[in-house]
Amino acid sequence: QVQLVESGGGLVQAGGSLRLSCAASGRTFSTYAMVWFRQAPGKDREFVAGISGSGITTYYVASVKGRFTISRDNAKKTGYLQMNSLKPEDTAVYYCAAGVTMYGRTRTEYDYWGQGTQVTVSS
Repeated sequence: QVQLVESGGGLVQAGGSLRLSCAASGRTFSTYAMVWFRQAPGKDREFVAGISGSGITTYYVASVKGRFTISRDNAKKTGYLQMNSLKPEDTAVYYCAAGVTMYGRTRTEYDYWGQGTQVTVSS
């Protein structure tokens, strides 16, 4: 079993940066792929980025590629999402999740979820 807690969200101006953290508990954190989703008001929760259990392989949705970087530190049992060049369209609640795949685009493919952290990007 894995428990996840996100932090690091906040208010930032367009063009700015934020670093989100996802702190995990559980003995087998490194065996799970980790992903980030986001959900804006009135919209579906959407996939943003994924990383393999080892941290070697990463995958990004086209809209954030080149701006966001997903990483993890298994020794610290923590995942990260570094967000640069933020746009107002990035405003959403960001969630980390863990499961058996890093490529799944569907919410139901992941077994464990954090509570979410709000990211607001002003114009």
